[in-house]
Parts: sequence; structure tokens; C-alpha cells
Amino acid sequence: QVQLVESGGGLVQAGGSLRLSCAASGRTFSSYAMGWFRQTPGKEREFVARITWIFGTKEYAESVKGRFTISKDNAKNTVYLQMDSLKPEDSAVYYCAAALLGGRPSRGSDYDYWGQGTQVTVSS
Repeated sequence: QVQLVESGGGLVQAGGSLRLSCAASGRTFSSYAMGWFRQTPGKEREFVARITWIFGTKEYAESVKGRFTISKDNAKNTVYLQMDSLKPEDSAVYYCAAALLGGRPSRGSDYDYWGQGTQVTVSS
């Protein structure tokens, strides 16, 4: 079992920044990668970014490249999502997820554990 707890969401003005954290506990050594997804009401869950625990390989959605940065702290079993130059369309509930195996970074079904989500609201 892997437990994930997100934090750091909130309300920010367009152009501002937020940093999300995802603290993992449990059998974290068994997970291969951590991802961030987001979802707004009535829309499909959307991939944001992924990082692998061992090599730190990163992937990003095109919509956030150059603005968001995913990082990790292996000692703390924590993954971060630094979000800069935020736009109103970035508003969503953000979820972190753990993948035990590789799989496709952007495919939600390849992730095995999910956090409860944290709300990010960007005002115009």
C-alpha cells in the first residue's frame, strides 16, 4: 500500500505561483514513478507531469511545459509541483498518483495509488 497526501493548493492571481507537495508513505520503495494530474468538473482527468524515483526522468504535458516543474526529494518521499505563470485555465483539483510499474506517463490507468486532491484556483 502507498498513501499519498497532497498539500499546497489555494487561490492565486493569474501570473502567480504555487508549489504543490505530495507526501508518500507506506511501500514507497515499490513505486516506479509519481505523477500529477488535474481535473475540472465535467472534464476528463488531465495529465500534468511525471517523474521517476530513481533517475528523475521527467515528462510534462504540452500545456504546462516551461511553466511547471516537477521535482522530488527521495529522503522525504515527497514530490513537488512548482507552478509558475499560472493562468485561469490551470484552475482544477490537482491529484498526485503513484505508478508501481512504468507504463505510459499520461495514462491515468497506469497509476496504482491516488491522493485525495488539492484545489488550485487562479483568478483573472
